[in-house]
Amino acid sequence: MVRCKWCNLNNPKYVEYHDNEWGKPNFNDKYLFEMLILESFQAGLSWECVLNKREDFRKAFDNFDIDKICCYKDIKVQQLLADKKIIRNKLKIKAVINNSKVFKKIQDEYGTFYNYLKTFTNDKIIYEIDKTTNQLSDNLSKDLQKRGMKFVGSTIIYSYLQAIGIIYSHDIQCFMYKNN
Repeated sequence: MVRCKWCNLNNPKYVEYHDNEWGKPNFNDKYLFEMLILESFQAGLSWECVLNKREDFRKAFDNFDIDKICCYKDIKVQQLLADKKIIRNKLKIKAVINNSKVFKKIQDEYGTFYNYLKTFTNDKIIYEIDKTTNQLSDNLSKDLQKRGMKFVGSTIIYSYLQAIGIIYSHDIQCFMYKNN
């Protein structure tokens, strides 16, 4: 089967992610939070690197329990910085704690994080390929940054929107391709 050109066929985790998760709409807030954390760690790295460490991230970050992460103190930051199984970047780790608090504020304001996203998407799926940013990712990134989030530039947000299924970007040659 032909897959998107970015999918490393020698990595079973990557193939599984491509075939069964990437681009499929999943608007559950727990998933949306997990993916936002993982995408923020991607900044400057490959998604494959982050994906390979996903289970280790789950363990390290208390199964992405937002309430626990919001309460992390310096001792937990030090534990995470010592965990050789995850990406040990102090700025990114501190951003996760900060971003979790902003995420919760957005949930409080809109009921769910997805309700917040819909104010930008009008509950529509965008079909486009070969882009790394667009007006949607620019606008959402700016708003998240205005609210205080870190590591949420337009390119990271575009990748996030692809991952959660708001932007559908499978290559034309890919067996998963559809244009609407």
